[in-house]
Amino acid sequence: QVQLVESGGGSVQAGGSLRLSCAASGFGSCTYTMSWYRQAPGKEREVVSSTEGTGRTRYPDSVKGRFAASRDNAKNTLSLQMNNLRPEDTAMYYCKATTSTSGLGCHYGMEHWGKGTLVTVSS
Repeated sequence: QVQLVESGGGSVQAGGSLRLSCAASGFGSCTYTMSWYRQAPGKEREVVSSTEGTGRTRYPDSVKGRFAASRDNAKNTLSLQMNNLRPEDTAMYYCKATTSTSGLGCHYGMEHWGKGTLVTVSS
């Protein structure tokens, strides 16, 4: 069973940096796209980064140039380096793994979520 555990959240002032980590287990022989999402109070959950197994990563314009995701397939970890943080980056940040293969016990499109880690940015 896939499990995702996030860490690294905290409180920083605007302009500061934080590094989030996601430790995954239970991947077996399936491959996954790994993503970071965030959800601010009263807002919908939104994608922050999405990294394919090849390492190709996409970002929304809101974080492009400030956030950088990195993936270690050997260790099944995903990190998110967040620089120049803004108050509007305040949110609960979640790690998600989406199965990107099918067959042999792998169900394409199945999603797995971590419980999240809180990031608070003060002005």
